[in-house]
Amino acid sequence: MTRTILDIHILQNVPPSNMNRDDTGTPKSAYYGGVRRARVSSQAWKRATRSRFNELLPPEELGVRTKKVVEALAERITARDPELAGTAPQLAEETLKAATGSSFEVPKRKAKEDDGTAVSESKYLMFLSRRQLDALAAVAVEASGGGNVARLKNALKDKEQKARARTAVDTRHSVDIALFGRMVADSADLNVEAATQVAHALSVHRSDIESDYYTAVDDRSGESESGAGMIGTVDFHSATLYRYAAVDVDELQRNLGVGLKEDEPPSTPASKAVTAFLEAFITSLPTGKINTFGNHTLPSAVIVKIRDRWPISFVGAFEEPVPKSAEGGFLRESCRRLAAYVPDLERQYGLADGPTWVFRVGEETRALEGLQGTEVTLGALLEQVKDAVAERLGSGA
Repeated sequence: MTRTILDIHILQNVPPSNMNRDDTGTPKSAYYGGVRRARVSSQAWKRATRSRFNELLPPEELGVRTKKVVEALAERITARDPELAGTAPQLAEETLKAATGSSFEVPKRKAKEDDGTAVSESKYLMFLSRRQLDALAAVAVEASGGGNVARLKNALKDKEQKARARTAVDTRHSVDIALFGRMVADSADLNVEAATQVAHALSVHRSDIESDYYTAVDDRSGESESGAGMIGTVDFHSATLYRYAAVDVDELQRNLGVGLKEDEPPSTPASKAVTAFLEAFITSLPTGKINTFGNHTLPSAVIVKIRDRWPISFVGAFEEPVPKSAEGGFLRESCRRLAAYVPDLERQYGLADGPTWVFRVGEETRALEGLQGTEVTLGALLEQVKDAVAERLGSGA
């Protein structure tokens, strides 16, 4: 069976930074090829990608992942009928119980100070689209007959009403839920399989952690008062990162469904989501310690491929760590490695079957001209990938 898999490979230079740290404040790292590498977790980059969606997609296309889901639904109920503001939290809680099978309670830290206004929370992060919250709000308002909590509880015992509540959270998934998936601990049938896989970003070379000793001056200290107002250290490292992600476009289409408008091709929701993910993943950056290091960079090279069979990472090109060039820097040799590794891998496995796009910046990336593919700008990359995905989905590929 022919599939549609989008592979995204990125080389990105990052100067001294601490984008993603562990519980001790140290930048995350990992051993690969026998040497310690700089690492940024997939969770951190997924979060950064989701944050970028806020600039690329309208709010109704996105979801909210929170323990405060009762509060979020209560706001939707109040927006639908302002007169229900007083009972909206209770209506929201009862509706969510019926829809998800989950239990909700006031957190202990709030229960101690509760004056009767504290709102219950779920025990884990719950991921719902804004359209799903609106559908649940409609159930709560209509089944409560004007805000009657007891009437709502009785109504939701009816199979038809309960099914309506569950359908509200199991249809019309947002783009971020469709891409990154969802787990509902109390109702496995409401889980959504993620269409996207994101690898931990790894430096292509050995990377040691350094430490910045800093002092802060007290603005009100006089000239006779020597010494710093505060001292401390911040750990950091710098790296040329290899980043990789894959999108199962067929799974994405199953999660999103086909076009809802009569004049909209069935492939539109998935092709739009693929384009949004591609742009967000390429241009996003985790923001850990960003005010301290200002490490805003964009990738130097992006390779995008559409495959028919399975996703493939090129991290094997860097299993032997890239040495520093005579002039300094790792990017030029990294591009040479990819230019040699990719055709060899694809030839041996018979995988050079789909379209390839190369988006690169600077003389150091010139070796990637040797890859078979179309050289594009970011704008052209997004348009051409969108069209290619729509064409494949439209043809049933």
